[in-house]
Amino acid sequence: MATRNMMSGARSGGKLKWVLLVLAVLIVAGLVYAWPMMRAYSQTGAAYSARVVCSCRYIGGRDLTDCLKDLEPGMEIVSVAEADGSKRINASVPLMANESAELREGYGCVLMTPQERDAAK
Repeated sequence: MATRNMMSGARSGGKLKWVLLVLAVLIVAGLVYAWPMMRAYSQTGAAYSARVVCSCRYIGGRDLTDCLKDLEPGMEIVSVAEADGSKRINASVPLMANESAELREGYGCVLMTPQERDAAK
């Protein structure tokens, strides 16, 4: 009898292992499926933040911390920083997206292309 109880305990442990494995596979599959969408939303959020904060800071003349209040709720994940020595705002979502906007005479604040961002570093 003792052998029988031990075997049923081992079986339930084996079932738990398979359930956890299936859950892990489903989570990974969900992340793989959702990654392009999450990356697109992150890039859009970073671009929006860079553009809005650049306009607020350099056209409106407000302080950077005051400009962060203009961002929509839910944008807290976006990091915004002012570039040294230029009228440029860099915005990023960790591991997902980086965008920059700079003030250009006659055009206002415009988003920079990846090539322009690389050249400005």
